[in-house]
Amino acid sequence: MVDYEFEWRYNGQSPFLWIKDKETGKELLGDDILSIWYRRPLEPSEMPYDIDEVVNKHNREESKAFYLYLMYYLSDIYSIGNHFYEKYAHSKLVQLKLAAEMGMKIPNTCFSNTKNKIVDFARNYSDIILKPLHSYGLWYNAQLTYTLYTTKIANKDIFNIPVESFTQTVNFCEDYVEKMYEVRVTIMGKYTFACKLDSQAQDNETGKIDWRQGYDYNIHHERMLLPKEIEGFCKIFLKRLKLNFGCFDFIVTPNNEYVFLECNPNGQWGWIEDELNLPMSEALVDCLLNRICV
Repeated sequence: MVDYEFEWRYNGQSPFLWIKDKETGKELLGDDILSIWYRRPLEPSEMPYDIDEVVNKHNREESKAFYLYLMYYLSDIYSIGNHFYEKYAHSKLVQLKLAAEMGMKIPNTCFSNTKNKIVDFARNYSDIILKPLHSYGLWYNAQLTYTLYTTKIANKDIFNIPVESFTQTVNFCEDYVEKMYEVRVTIMGKYTFACKLDSQAQDNETGKIDWRQGYDYNIHHERMLLPKEIEGFCKIFLKRLKLNFGCFDFIVTPNNEYVFLECNPNGQWGWIEDELNLPMSEALVDCLLNRICV
C-alpha cells in the first residue's frame, strides 16, 4: 500500500492490470508480465495513514485479500516459486507419499499428538528423530530466541517425556537413518546444482544431526555430480507438483543409498552459490527470461 499504486479494471473487453512503483516511477502492465519470481513476499502491513487499530486491521485484511486475489490471478504465468501450487507442495504428507509412490526410499515416519502412538512407533528403533513441521524457532524478543533443530532421541528416553509434551502440539518423528553424508539439490528449470554436505565430520551439536547447525562451524561444502536417477526423480517430482523450482534434502547412507527427506519449494540457495562459486543467480535469470520449465 505504501510502495505501489495499482489498478485492475474490466472494461467490457478484457481485464486490465496496472502497477506503479512510487519510488522509481516505473510502471508495469499486466500484459508485460511474462514470468514471476515468487520469493516469500511480505504480507501488507504498513498503512499510508494511521487511523486506529480497528480500522487499520480492517484495511490490512482488505489489502491482504486483494494481494491473494492477484497472486491467484497470476498463478498460471511462468514462475520460479508459485503462490498457488506451493501451498499444496509444502505438505510433508504430500511429499512423503509422492516420493514413496515414485519408488524413492524415505524414513519411516509418524505424525501424532498422542504419546502412546509415538512410543509405539519409537519402540521399533533404537533412536528416532524429532523435527519441527513448519516453525523453526521461538521468538520472544530480539535478544531472546530459540532455534529448533532436528533432535535425536534414544528409544528408552521417550518413555520419560511427560504426556502433555505430546498433546500440546503435533509431533513429527522419523526413525534415525545412518548417514555417510548429506546432499542438498537445487533444481531451477533445466539446471541442477548438487552440494555434498559432510555433516558426519561434525559433532552432534555442530551439524552431525542437523546440518543447519553447521553454518557457524564451517561444515564442509563440496560440488558433486548427482546420479542421473536422483536428478530424474527430482525433476519428475517437481513436474508432478507443477513447480519449476525446488530444494531437495537427501541422506546418503553408508551403503550409498539415497534417502529422501524433503523438498522445500521455495528454499534458500544463496549460501551454496557463495560457498561453491556456482552460477545459480545466472541460472535463475535464464529461467525467468526464457521461461525454462523443469
